[in-house]
Amino acid sequence: MKNAALLVEANTFEHVVREWHETQTIHNSPKDRKRKLSTFEFHLFSALKRKPISEVTAQDLLLILKPLERKGKELIAHRIIQYCGMVFRYAVATGRVTRNIAADLRGAIRPHQGRHRATIVSAEKIGVLLNRLDNYHGHFQVRCALRLFPLLFVRSAELVRAEWSEFNLETREWHIPAERMKMRKPHIVPLSSQAVAILKELHAVTGGGTYLFPSRNSVRKPIHYSTPLQALRAMGYGKEEMCIHGFRSMASTLLNEQGFDPDWIERQLAHKEKDTSRIAYNHAQYLPQRHRMMQAWSDYLDGLREETLKDSEMR
Repeated sequence: MKNAALLVEANTFEHVVREWHETQTIHNSPKDRKRKLSTFEFHLFSALKRKPISEVTAQDLLLILKPLERKGKELIAHRIIQYCGMVFRYAVATGRVTRNIAADLRGAIRPHQGRHRATIVSAEKIGVLLNRLDNYHGHFQVRCALRLFPLLFVRSAELVRAEWSEFNLETREWHIPAERMKMRKPHIVPLSSQAVAILKELHAVTGGGTYLFPSRNSVRKPIHYSTPLQALRAMGYGKEEMCIHGFRSMASTLLNEQGFDPDWIERQLAHKEKDTSRIAYNHAQYLPQRHRMMQAWSDYLDGLREETLKDSEMR
């Protein structure tokens, strides 16, 4: 009886959350760890703490999220979805549940009203977009750039002005110098196997020069930062549907919904660090985790691309 009671306790929502917090957030800052745990304590434990995590449903979470949405607290609601996604991913890995139910909440809460960037987050439409990028009939270098943007989700100027000396294809890393970053801090972009494959194709053509994407007029200059956007427009994607920055929004939205740690995602997006005491050291922060995340993201995109191809063949 005692062992059975202990087993029941070990599988409650609160116990799994605290176990996840204790073991999986140890590399976060104290401030980040406190924010994560307090989110559960303040918003979720009162309703769900004693419930077996295997019995928690998306509807249970929605009953907590919708009142926040009605109060205009969409940012908090989306943060709860992100954190729950992380917990349920951990619960899947430890055998408590069979799937991440937080993923079912995609689209259930209206977006937080920040600055609008045209993007695509529909799985089917992303698959179509990826296949169209693969088959872009314009200049080879521009096609390579277009194929890299979804995988790397960097800013346009950061990619089009990239130099070969910044890349190490053996360690699968791209080190962007501070002077070319918006925040004027160096940044490391882990490279998935898919990104490396594209870069090797490109290197065979432009690897003898300085820039990955040299201008047609002069190899001493890169293409203009707006060239990929112009190509996207030529493919029929209007300004209200998709933009180059939209690849960043796409990755941010879907990686958060898939339960990846928001701190890893923010670091990969190279957003401004709120904790100024960490700014001097954070260019390599969460690097092993970001390597895994970037590979998982590329694999996910491959799945969407293949699913779209299958659907088109069946029609």
